[in-house]
Amino acid sequence: MYKHSSSYSLGELADQLGLTLEGDPDQVITGIATLASAGKQDLSFYHNKKFHTDLTNTDASAVILPEEASLHCPANKLLADNPYAAFARATQLFQTGSAAADGIHKSASIDSTAIVGEGVSIGANVVIDAHAVVGANCTIGANTVIGAKSSIGKDSLLYPNVTIYPGVNCGSNAIIHSQVVIGSDGFGFARDGDKQVKIAQLGGVQIGRDVEIGAGTTIDRGALEDTIIGDGVKIDNQVQIAHNVRVGDNTVICGCSAIAGSSTIGKNCIIAGGVGIINHITIVDNVTVTAMSLVNRSIREKGIYSSGTGLSETAKWKKNIVHFTQLDAFNHRLKSLEKTNNK
Repeated sequence: MYKHSSSYSLGELADQLGLTLEGDPDQVITGIATLASAGKQDLSFYHNKKFHTDLTNTDASAVILPEEASLHCPANKLLADNPYAAFARATQLFQTGSAAADGIHKSASIDSTAIVGEGVSIGANVVIDAHAVVGANCTIGANTVIGAKSSIGKDSLLYPNVTIYPGVNCGSNAIIHSQVVIGSDGFGFARDGDKQVKIAQLGGVQIGRDVEIGAGTTIDRGALEDTIIGDGVKIDNQVQIAHNVRVGDNTVICGCSAIAGSSTIGKNCIIAGGVGIINHITIVDNVTVTAMSLVNRSIREKGIYSSGTGLSETAKWKKNIVHFTQLDAFNHRLKSLEKTNNK
């Protein structure tokens, strides 16, 4: 993890990003901007041909771009096979601010049995319960609670107002945004006559390395076994992940999606915004589910899947909804006509 700085020379940027520099290694870069808005001492990037005019006219001091586009760039060049990924790494170098001041705030409550590693920053009113572990170089924002026997891996960042229930294990390099709740009870009840009997949620949550969890997201603990989030998973804001769900490595789950209990999502999947996945569903690796889709059956082959109807004028949409309700009747009529024509 590189130390953040307000400025870098191009030579330093090339070294830290592992890119080939064509230009002045002493040129100072103080920020990152789009091709159109960049000024002197700004770094920009180019990865899409629709921005070709912006590239040729940019005032940026340097541009991250593929070698085949370098002839059209008037600025210093940082050559990259994947400019967008290189840009993503560059943004981390210019990130400012943190969730907590250096050191441990005097109002923090840390149980005597908890273990806090070296270089940890802990903000105001943080609570770290019995036998919890916070790894080295973590930043824990104000008002965050880390429950008993939970652990946070080294180099992780928890923003203010995160709640980690007991029995949650989180790997290194996590980024967890405000209002995230991890380890809350799964929604489990058994009917007894007219009453619902709560099923105690006895499992925990296991979160891998390099995971980011967006603001307002909830990940429930397992009923008996653990809920599992794999390495490199990226979860957007306001996502609901129910008990005993398993999410494979490097999968992306976009905002407002909901995954019901005991479903399994494979590796390298993309679950777009507003997707609903019912319980006990299995989705294999390398599947994309487009926005607002309902997944009501397992997906056994990789690919791109959608459900629902596209946007149309309300009057047309209402007519089409009526037609949908008549599809079965249309199908019977069609089969009858085919039988008649085949006689």
